[in-house]
Amino acid sequence: MPDFYWVVAEINELHLSSVGHCYMELIEKAPQNGQITAKARATIWANNFRMLSPYFETATKQRLIAGLKVMLQVRVEFHELFGMSLQVTNINPEYTVGDLAMQRQAVIQKLVDEGVFEMNRELELPEVVQRIAVISSETAAGYGDFVQQLQNNPYGYAFHHRLFQAVVQGNEAEKSIVEALEEIFKLEDEFDAVVLIRGGGSQSDLNCFNSYRLSSCIAQFPLPVITGIGHDRDETVADLVACVSLKTPTAVAEFLIHQAMSLDKLLQDISQNLAGSAVYAIKQSADHLHLLAQRLQIIIHSYIPRQIRDIDVLQVRLDNAVKALLLQKKNQLDRLQDKLNLLDPVNILRRGYSITLAGGKVVRSAQTLEKGKKLETIFHDGKAESLITNYELKQPDDCCS
Repeated sequence: MPDFYWVVAEINELHLSSVGHCYMELIEKAPQNGQITAKARATIWANNFRMLSPYFETATKQRLIAGLKVMLQVRVEFHELFGMSLQVTNINPEYTVGDLAMQRQAVIQKLVDEGVFEMNRELELPEVVQRIAVISSETAAGYGDFVQQLQNNPYGYAFHHRLFQAVVQGNEAEKSIVEALEEIFKLEDEFDAVVLIRGGGSQSDLNCFNSYRLSSCIAQFPLPVITGIGHDRDETVADLVACVSLKTPTAVAEFLIHQAMSLDKLLQDISQNLAGSAVYAIKQSADHLHLLAQRLQIIIHSYIPRQIRDIDVLQVRLDNAVKALLLQKKNQLDRLQDKLNLLDPVNILRRGYSITLAGGKVVRSAQTLEKGKKLETIFHDGKAESLITNYELKQPDDCCS
């Protein structure tokens, strides 16, 4: 088979030899169930790989790795001992670009169809994010830059972050990041947001951030997710579903610092406005009190003298009324004293009357008299004793005559 052929396949395995040869296993999968339906070995010799690899990476921003679908120009070779293999002579990067774009769009459409694409983006980011769950590699330069930027911010704002270690590039990245998110989910109440950062690396290392599993997990995460995964141009699906998407870890740190600074300025403005309002209110109250004081002085000078005059008149009237009442009562007492004087027994006796006593009691009726009893008669100037020898009672008719 001397001719050259263009074949489409998925790279199932890829290995580079110490001398620069590239050995691949190509497969074809059934679209219905993803089962492998064909398999072939392929080789890119070192002299050719040194040209094809940078060409492919420049065009696609993607290294040749397992999992990519590629269009290769090959020549079919057969070896008596090793069997059939394909010798790669050229590669069409546009096919891979289109396939990656279709895969990315398929993931986006699936998330939209499931109604989860906007979920994390619709979460309300706290006015200040201070308790931060960070997903990154501890040794990544981007993580170090992020931490240093936060801790040494010129405003002295305090940020509390905790690292959830994860692989953020390569074949293990998707699984590792999802596991980190699951750990954060268990501690959801301890954080304000999740920061997913990755520093440096090639464009091809972004493939995991276009995966359905990771993007779906971010989209449905209950805390706002902020991404800073170090891309220059293309947004990954993870960026699209995240609450906030920024270019680099440093940009994420600057965003958080700026957010705190904005709230700080707002609080300062509110404080200044409040102070100004308080001063204005106090001045207004002082002016009002001064006006009331002036009105009170006017009232005092015009009203109180009149009231004092009225009080003086009332005092005179009261004094006269008291004097008149006292005089009236004195006259009544004098008249009563005169009556008492007339009824005084001494005065009655002086007028010729006397008082007769029997046994020390006043004799008021002749019916109480008895013969042989002694009587005592009291005059105004003395007294006398007598003995009853005889007495006479008047008849009723005599009493009435």
